[in-house]
Amino acid sequence: MSLINTQVVAFKNEAFHNGKFITVTNETLKGKWNVFIFMPAAFTFNCPTEVEDAADNYAEFQKAGAEVYIVTTDSHFAHKVWHETSPAVGKAKFPLIGDPTHVLSRGFGVHIDEDGMSLRGTFIIDPSGTIKTMEVHSNEIARDVKETVRKLKAAQYTAAHPGEVCPAKWNDGAKTITPSLDLVGKI
Repeated sequence: MSLINTQVVAFKNEAFHNGKFITVTNETLKGKWNVFIFMPAAFTFNCPTEVEDAADNYAEFQKAGAEVYIVTTDSHFAHKVWHETSPAVGKAKFPLIGDPTHVLSRGFGVHIDEDGMSLRGTFIIDPSGTIKTMEVHSNEIARDVKETVRKLKAAQYTAAHPGEVCPAKWNDGAKTITPSLDLVGKI
């Protein structure tokens, strides 16, 4: 069953953010666009490269009015030490959410029961708390966050322009399509 166009599960988790511990809940997400990036675990190999990629693109997310959250099944305490000891993770200016109870990873359908970790999952959530995009894949394959930025902008565009769709490889400012009977078989 797909999570697309469903509400984010109710949750209350602790995160490490800019030198402090904060509480993040499903209510925290309301009123702005959000990106959840699930990773298997702190102190692994591919995960720091993805945190660094998200950090390198964080200004683009902020410019689009979106917050980024990295989520692993570790605790917020582990995320503090990970942030302090990994040069790549140390670049993160966004919250690193701990999910030691696995509520988030299970609620987003990315939990691996036999490992107690999550798959790599990326979710774009609109200001009402509705999941608009999801990408989940095997843990040995890291993501390219620039594609997440592109998807965020497409989701924002279609939310602001009902009735229009963003074609393949659409980028901000490019032409969209308004579906109609006249276009059937012509594209």
